[in-house]
Amino acid sequence: MPKLERSFRELDPVLQRHGHQAHGLIEVLNRSQQLYGHLSEPLLRHIARQLQLPFSRVMGTASFYHLFRFQPAARHSCLVCTGTACHVQGAAQLLAALQQAGLMELGVELGSVRCIGTCSGAPLVVVDGVVWNHVGASDVLERLQELKR
Repeated sequence: MPKLERSFRELDPVLQRHGHQAHGLIEVLNRSQQLYGHLSEPLLRHIARQLQLPFSRVMGTASFYHLFRFQPAARHSCLVCTGTACHVQGAAQLLAALQQAGLMELGVELGSVRCIGTCSGAPLVVVDGVVWNHVGASDVLERLQELKR
C-alpha cells in the first residue's frame, strides 16, 4: 500500500460503511475534514479513488458547500457583525479597516455575520466565540495582537 494511502486509513470505517460507493461522498468529505482539519488535494484525490469518482466531481461537490475548507483553519476567528445597528455604528468601516490590517499574519481569519442579536453593543465582533461590544478597529487590532502572544 502506498504511503499516501496509509496516511488516510482513519477514513476506512466511513468508506466501508458506504461500500466505497458515490452516495457516501458528503459524509466522507465531512468526516475527512473532521479528521484532517481541511480537505487537501491529496485527500480529495484519495476520496475520488476510493469512491471511484472523477476528481472533478469530488472537488466540485466539496467546493459547492461553504463549510468545507481547503486550507488549514486559522488559529483564531474574528466575525464582524454587519446587522442594521452595527452598520449604523460603523461596521462597514470596521470591517474594511480589519481587512486592510492583514489579520492572517496574526493567525486570524476574518469574516462577517449578518446579525449577532446583541444590538445594544454595536458595533461588535465575535472573536473565537466571544462577543466584544462597542469596539473600533484600533481596539480590535490591539486585542488581536494580544492573542498572538
